[in-house]
Amino acid sequence: MRKITKLILALLLVAVLGTTAFAQSAPPAAGANLTIGLVMVGPYNDHGWSQANYDGAQYVVAKVPGTKLVYIDKANSADRPGTTVSQLGESLVAQGAKLVIFSSDDMSDEAVKFAQAHKDVFVIMTSGDQTWKDGKAYKDLPNMICIMGRMEYMKMVAGVAAAMTTQTGKIGFLGPLINDETRRLASSAYLGAKYAWVNYLKKDPAKLSFKVTWIGFWFNIPGVTSDPTQVADDFFNSGYDVVISGIDTTEAVTEAAKYAAQGKKVFAIPYDYAKAIDEGKGVSLGVPYFNWGPAYVTTVKAAMAGTWKSHWEWNAPDWKNINNPDTGAVGFNKGTLTKDASASVDKFIAELAKGLNLWKGPLALQDGSAYLKAGEAATDKQVWYLPQLLQGMEGQSVSK
Repeated sequence: MRKITKLILALLLVAVLGTTAFAQSAPPAAGANLTIGLVMVGPYNDHGWSQANYDGAQYVVAKVPGTKLVYIDKANSADRPGTTVSQLGESLVAQGAKLVIFSSDDMSDEAVKFAQAHKDVFVIMTSGDQTWKDGKAYKDLPNMICIMGRMEYMKMVAGVAAAMTTQTGKIGFLGPLINDETRRLASSAYLGAKYAWVNYLKKDPAKLSFKVTWIGFWFNIPGVTSDPTQVADDFFNSGYDVVISGIDTTEAVTEAAKYAAQGKKVFAIPYDYAKAIDEGKGVSLGVPYFNWGPAYVTTVKAAMAGTWKSHWEWNAPDWKNINNPDTGAVGFNKGTLTKDASASVDKFIAELAKGLNLWKGPLALQDGSAYLKAGEAATDKQVWYLPQLLQGMEGQSVSK
């Protein structure tokens, strides 16, 4: 009887361990054919963040035989009230998707919920940190990979372009909502602007004004957010002659073009999408943009081949050519720059490629507290989870 009991217990233990092992493994290889589902926070053709992701997914379809794309855009509470992002992911699974991309930080919690409920579906969380073992939001999600580009570099380049162009010494930053990502990107733009102001123009850093105004979401939602058109206008009407955008859409350059048509010498820098400068020809200094295609291709191939392994990646530019569409994660397309400004942008990119690090002390946070000691280089965690804007910047650091 004891032997039978021990045998039963042993079999139960094997079953439990087997179930646990299965639960902690990635989905099986998708094989030769894979339908990719993409959930976008804004319109697929927004000339910004969502379109960059849409184009990245289309790049996959063009490069990887056997893939096709199904998608849902405008996945936000204003456009789709009463519908959760995880439900939208399930609707894509119903259309045959075996890999779903949740392409906004705003979707983080819902992406985790979906991944936990659908262990047989591959999940990409764009801009998240849930699979970063050293991160604050780590979850054991074998079917999820988090992907982000090191846009901090290109925001620094944008800051250089702005500093080399401004005649008033006043640079505005049109920000979305306030979180770790947006604080570090706005601060990167400031670091680039300050570096050019001091090292290229030889000017007093105290005479550089850098103000951040947040609208409250990634793009305008009437009645919910501040109107980005009005925020841009407020900048231009108060002496700020360059506005750097951190939102998903192109109001900064369209407003700059409007003011330029009235004879005002103002400029703007859009964001996210490589062709966003076309929205403001003559006033767009350039655009820092994401190129999601190469990373998505690598991940999709892993899902198809059975080599998928959960991880977090924060991808650097291709310093040999930051605008190579087949290798770079982030890039910067130059727009309307003076000869000197263009040369300074090129010089700065070359310095970054050789190891220039602006995330190095001494640096203080906005409230004056120490952030980095003299000579101390920030860790990935210190940059990713930047708790405040940096000293020298004007604007809110946290939501009220």
